[in-house]
Amino acid sequence: MQRAVPPVNRIFLRFVLSILLGLSVPALSHAAERAIDKEITIAASLDDAWSAWTTRDGIVSFFAPEAVIDARVGGAFHIHINPLGEPGSKGADDMRFLALQPKQMISFDWNAPPHLPEARAQRTFVIVRFVAVDDKTTKVTLHHTGWGNGGEWDKTFTYFERAWGSVLGNLKKRFETGPMDWTPWLAQLKKRRDDAAAKK
Repeated sequence: MQRAVPPVNRIFLRFVLSILLGLSVPALSHAAERAIDKEITIAASLDDAWSAWTTRDGIVSFFAPEAVIDARVGGAFHIHINPLGEPGSKGADDMRFLALQPKQMISFDWNAPPHLPEARAQRTFVIVRFVAVDDKTTKVTLHHTGWGNGGEWDKTFTYFERAWGSVLGNLKKRFETGPMDWTPWLAQLKKRRDDAAAKK
């Protein structure tokens, strides 16, 4: 035989449930963190995919024409998209590895490009994961989070939504047709720098 709940306790229970249910909707709406998520499968062994992200030669083969890489927690993950730029405006100049789980995951901090200085003064966070599909194929996923809202944050999010797709596309090409040839890119940067100097 079921025991009846006293009227006072029923009122209290309804009150507590209404508070909890009322709070749960806003809590859920804030739980969805804005993030960029990308995934690609590349024609590379797990070892080669890992090396592409954790060595200087690997980074230069697909990501940027120059880099300083020290694959340890707190080590340098400096990606110089524009190696001809002034210190602090070469790209991800002072980024660091935050975590490394060998041949499974790396994480590093990241910043906005130099033309978005307000957001660039802050940091976001990137996690790259590696899963062997077979001996010659690896799935690479990228998760970029830690975003602010409004203003330059929205511009930065839009920029990297496109840019990470290009980076992963270059990674795929690197293992299909060979390392990136940065000569045209560097020539373009040099011309831009020389043109700017001539106008001064």
